[in-house]
Amino acid sequence: MENTYFYLYSWSTLVIIIILFIKFSKKNKRSRLPPSPPSLPLIGHLHLLKEPIHRTLQSLSNKHGKVLLLNCGSRTILLVSSPSAAEECFTKNDIVFANRPHTLAGKHFHYDHSTVASASYGDHWRNLRRVMTLELFSSSRLAAYSTVRQDEIRLLVNQIKQSCEQGTRKIDLKSKFTELSFNVMTMILVGKRFYGDNVEDFGEALRIREVIRAAIHLCGAANMGDFLPFVNSMDILGVEKKMVGLMAKMDKFLQDLIEERRRVLSENSGTERESKKLVIDSLLGLQETDPGFFTDEVIKGTTM
Repeated sequence: MENTYFYLYSWSTLVIIIILFIKFSKKNKRSRLPPSPPSLPLIGHLHLLKEPIHRTLQSLSNKHGKVLLLNCGSRTILLVSSPSAAEECFTKNDIVFANRPHTLAGKHFHYDHSTVASASYGDHWRNLRRVMTLELFSSSRLAAYSTVRQDEIRLLVNQIKQSCEQGTRKIDLKSKFTELSFNVMTMILVGKRFYGDNVEDFGEALRIREVIRAAIHLCGAANMGDFLPFVNSMDILGVEKKMVGLMAKMDKFLQDLIEERRRVLSENSGTERESKKLVIDSLLGLQETDPGFFTDEVIKGTTM
């Protein structure tokens, strides 16, 4: 009896999939869409995307045309390999292509797609962009941050000099420059550095470096659930569980930074606050004028 139900369920599922595939194929044929390679049910063209991906896309473009439609699971992707077509997409019709796809990483690492890097085009995104352009990274503000960049470069040069004075040794400049860039950003954002010898709290720095390293790895890896939603619903690979755990640590770290800066700002005078103004300080100031928009989540998402 159980086997009968199992077979009925399996055949019913298969029939539904075939019907949906045929219906989707007919809909595509009726629509005025760009050319598309032959696809498979459910996964579409995912099986064609092989490493190195840029070579694969070039090969598909050479074979099927400069403007190509790819159905990758539940995602529809427009592959453009022509300068004129790219100009058409990003200059004349940029608003049409302005939205960003919702992904699992955007849901968990970008506060449910509410950051400027992952939010879809709309009032929320425009407000964030306006704040970043006029308040946080204006020409005058960037000029004020020049001393931070100079100080961090000076620290790196001194660190390399001290290493050389101890004898001939190999120095990985790539990692040093990565650490320099990260320290410049965090000093401008929150007034702390997390790499090198001049770290205030090595335990805190080590923890956040591990979280960031793991988060970058998860965001950089291809997540099949972004193309096949049923994979996410069952969390077969455990990706969502890892993201939730990492984001809980990251969120606590960012919230602690906000509370710490609130205490510092409340203790300092107005002149001292302006002379040492960080990005997070500007955001907290904006929160006082518009608490409805500049919530703690928006501040944390902007400083990420």
